[in-house]
Amino acid sequence: MAADMPFWSYEHDAREAVRQAGRFLKEGGAEAVKVEGASPSVLKGIRALVDANVPVMGHVGLTPQAIHRLGGYRVQGRDPRAAKVLFEQARALEKAGAFAVVLEAVPSSLARRITRALKIPTLGIGAGPHCDGQILVVDDLLGLTPTPRPKFVRAYADLRGAAARAVHAWRADVKKGRFPAPAE
Repeated sequence: MAADMPFWSYEHDAREAVRQAGRFLKEGGAEAVKVEGASPSVLKGIRALVDANVPVMGHVGLTPQAIHRLGGYRVQGRDPRAAKVLFEQARALEKAGAFAVVLEAVPSSLARRITRALKIPTLGIGAGPHCDGQILVVDDLLGLTPTPRPKFVRAYADLRGAAARAVHAWRADVKKGRFPAPAE
């Protein structure tokens, strides 16, 4: 289980990154941590984590913790310059010691190039079929995410709708005096 390091727990201070990651492993039961981005300070933190025997998974492309800086939920690395940056970031994560890299919302062709270039596995989320593995966030898979959903999300259930219907039914029963019943 890889725990997602929260925003600002690893970006600015490598010692703090090790302390926070240690809590995830020791107290939270995580087996690894995941960090977003590949800036020089993030790479420094990854090297410190790896030196402290913390397994680290990297994450490039659409990085949810930077969603506002990226201009929203949109595909990253579409133009040649942006693709080159993402390619180099993935390689830098590998060099820093990451054991795998998440590629989120990147063109399939770029994901294929990165996957072929790296010696570590890539995990795709909205990155096409060429990654070594695939991710689908459980809230998305279960249909709990509000619409509109990104086009790469496939809901296998509608638990959000089922939950809303259940709440409305309960509310109606309360208003009509059917809940709680004498047995309840």
